[in-house]
Amino acid sequence: MTIPNLKSVLQFDGRGLIPTVIQDAKSKKVLTLCYLNQEALSKSLQTGKVYVFRRSQNRLMLKGETSGHVQHITRVQVDCEGKSLLFLVRQHVAACHEGYFSCYVRRVGPEGRLRVSDKRVFNPSTVYARRKQRA
Repeated sequence: MTIPNLKSVLQFDGRGLIPTVIQDAKSKKVLTLCYLNQEALSKSLQTGKVYVFRRSQNRLMLKGETSGHVQHITRVQVDCEGKSLLFLVRQHVAACHEGYFSCYVRRVGPEGRLRVSDKRVFNPSTVYARRKQRA
């Protein structure tokens, strides 16, 4: 499918965003949910790396630009209505800024209590402090 055909079937929301599920191609774990605008989608498809639109910062960002834990796209899929995307990726180190491989590490138990179900794969304070020192 070419980029013009892809964009013609997608339904971006009123803010110009489309939700995108990021899934590890090897483990099939869902890593995160992010939002892309048209620029982020174009740049992701052109480079093969995931770019997202950071709503909190109102800017385009390479996923992993701060930590160095980039995501390389192996496949892109569109849901049946064109309202969301699925990116299968090769994840470098981890996707979660809290140090976990996936952002979905909190399991809901009895009475709605949350429990962390995975181990950290990196120390966020070390990784992000090191990045700040380089900047």
